[in-house]
Amino acid sequence: MADDRLPAAPLNSARWLQRAAGALTWPLNPSDYLGALFADTAGGNAVVERIGHPTPDAVTLTLRVPRGFPRHRAGQFVRLGVDIDGVRHSRCYSIASAPERDDGCIEITAKAIARGRVSAHLNELLRVGARLQIDAPAGDFVLPEWLPERLLFITAGSGITPVMGMLRSLDARGTVPEVTLVHAAPDAASMIYGDELEAFAARHPQVTLHRVYTRAQGRFDVSQLDAVCEGWAGCETWACGPDALLQQLEDHWQQAGIGARLHTERFRPRVPQAGDATAARVQFLRSARVVDGRGDQPVLDLAELNGLSPAHGCRMGICHGCTATLKSGCVRDLRNGRTFDEEGDLVQICVCAPIGDVEIDL
Repeated sequence: MADDRLPAAPLNSARWLQRAAGALTWPLNPSDYLGALFADTAGGNAVVERIGHPTPDAVTLTLRVPRGFPRHRAGQFVRLGVDIDGVRHSRCYSIASAPERDDGCIEITAKAIARGRVSAHLNELLRVGARLQIDAPAGDFVLPEWLPERLLFITAGSGITPVMGMLRSLDARGTVPEVTLVHAAPDAASMIYGDELEAFAARHPQVTLHRVYTRAQGRFDVSQLDAVCEGWAGCETWACGPDALLQQLEDHWQQAGIGARLHTERFRPRVPQAGDATAARVQFLRSARVVDGRGDQPVLDLAELNGLSPAHGCRMGICHGCTATLKSGCVRDLRNGRTFDEEGDLVQICVCAPIGDVEIDL
């Protein structure tokens, strides 16, 4: 039988090597080691080349990356280190530019969030010429080696950024298949990449764009799927946006028996399962600090509330940038309830909370 799927960018040995490297460096990512290598040289800094504001509450940064910086796959993210008042803060941002871009730059777009120190700094205080520490690209929210005949994208807010990288890459390679894109924002003025998406759909008749303005129309709901994409169950689907939307989609796809066809990317952690809110105490051994908290508070939060600044990245248990060694006691992963209680266990402090007295090598 002829395979009439469209070929995406070749992966072959490169993809195999990436997976092999991930197995060797687990529970850290290869990017953690590459990032450390970059950080030891002047080439570890990305330079801000251009700053734009596509919406009133978002900033688009064009970053010149270090020489030798690994080429990303469309949909991946980078972890940026931002210095604010003498303290380095790390955050993960999806790359919105295509891997085919050849000017030595990548693009990210960050939306300001309430009480978000880093996003507010990027939106209001960053200037052209500033340097940001950058780690190698990472993440599995990417298109497959062979493209399906039909693609469905469902995004909301800044969730469009990794999908924008995918669409730009497909456009650059001339391999745009049948695409349905549902993109939600409060209103037209708040829709990130709205004009570019409109132009993209106008150039490609096989692309259907559905804008959802939530202030006027309400939030996008799975009950609307049949109206926006007939035969959606037969599409390979990528979704990125608020957790409530993604959880609803995941439940719907699972109930339909096609969970494997849905790929999701979260910018915020899942809502944690109910944890033990009783008193807990964490001793940070290297910092010689003992802090009191509760069993429903991530260890990272307890550290920061008490003046410590442990290394971290995504704050959702994906990048492993916060991994620390448990010396004694027990912690619970708030996402799934899994517990760790063996000395030497490597735990992600952004999603693990203490149970009783705990000692961490930090």
